[in-house]
Amino acid sequence: MAYTLDLSSKPAAAPARVNITGLTRQGLIDALADSGVVEARKAKMRATQIWRWVHHFGVTSFDLMTDIAKDQRGPLAEKFSLDRPEIIERQISNDGTRKWLIRMAPGIEVESVFIPGVGRAGALCVSSQVGCTLNCSFCHTGTQKLVRNLTAAEIVAQVQIARDDLEEWPSPREARKLSNIVFMGMGEPLYNLDSVADAIDIISDNEGIALSRRRITVSTSGVVPELTALGERTQAMLAISLHATNDELRDMLVPLNKKYPLKDLIAGIRTYPGISNARRVTFEYVMLKDVNDSPAEARALINLLKGIPAKVNLIPFNPWPGTNYQCSDWKTIEAFAAILNRAGYASPIRTPRGRDILAACGQLKSESEKQRASETRRQVRDGPNRDNIVRVDHIDGLPFGHLVEDAD
Repeated sequence: MAYTLDLSSKPAAAPARVNITGLTRQGLIDALADSGVVEARKAKMRATQIWRWVHHFGVTSFDLMTDIAKDQRGPLAEKFSLDRPEIIERQISNDGTRKWLIRMAPGIEVESVFIPGVGRAGALCVSSQVGCTLNCSFCHTGTQKLVRNLTAAEIVAQVQIARDDLEEWPSPREARKLSNIVFMGMGEPLYNLDSVADAIDIISDNEGIALSRRRITVSTSGVVPELTALGERTQAMLAISLHATNDELRDMLVPLNKKYPLKDLIAGIRTYPGISNARRVTFEYVMLKDVNDSPAEARALINLLKGIPAKVNLIPFNPWPGTNYQCSDWKTIEAFAAILNRAGYASPIRTPRGRDILAACGQLKSESEKQRASETRRQVRDGPNRDNIVRVDHIDGLPFGHLVEDAD
């Protein structure tokens, strides 16, 4: 038997550059010290300089960091990346809502939506996963399989892209256009808590993007074991995707309830770190005709939330092809809200925003539709007309994810 030994030399693949966007302050210090470019004793000082350039001024090149010696900028660029992910499509609604389709990596695409006039000035809805595992029966996103978690860098990049487009660099202290962040896009944030927590640390740092943690809201369908960790690690505002007041109905609407029933969920919410009248829990409640919209359900909701500092966002359901649900009549929604209001619970009805660009409260496209849309976009991008920035008057199709107006 003969054996052949291949001695041909093959060039080693260059090590991937570390994207600074997703590094916490301590992570950046450690990465600089380990890089061989910065002396360990100077790593903290250099990290402070780079942090401000990246997160306060929004630069994407080391060449622009004028307080760092020129002979260090090149070696830093060889070890680290400041690149933004690729914007596949940017759309602007007639009401000012903006939506970006962002490619994080080959086959990894997410959407982010900016809604003006929400919260203090405007809210950005970010995704934490590609796909979802929860299979909520009213949610089109739930029909997509989970592809993977997003990294902290990919979450923070959604904020950077929005601020690039809104021209909000350097970070303004007053008159912000983007004042609130809501983790209410694709995915369950508590199934990606490490990346979400790191991203919030970065977004809220006072020498960078500098958004108050009280203006950052994380929405969960009820991953009870992670609630305390979320509060302790992030101090973020809590939102609960509720939609039902009894286990039988919620098991059908939100299957996660079979694992963490309402009794356990409500107990976990009551002990959420920092909960108070000044830090109320937001409960999201999609209005489904003849399913969860009766006066009796409204009174049951009041009993369920008794003693919890809370507000309830009532979300008119946006139908999608194949769903058996319908949106509650407007009078029914108003009557439901009136019962909650009389009991002392603020219950705003979400006004749909960005419907003409598929960015209203609702659901993402199915995976097959998304793939077809992505292929069309690629053809447009690579063809004679490469302008991928569009303004639309109307697009028929499916809306985005639950978008909730944050508290003041």
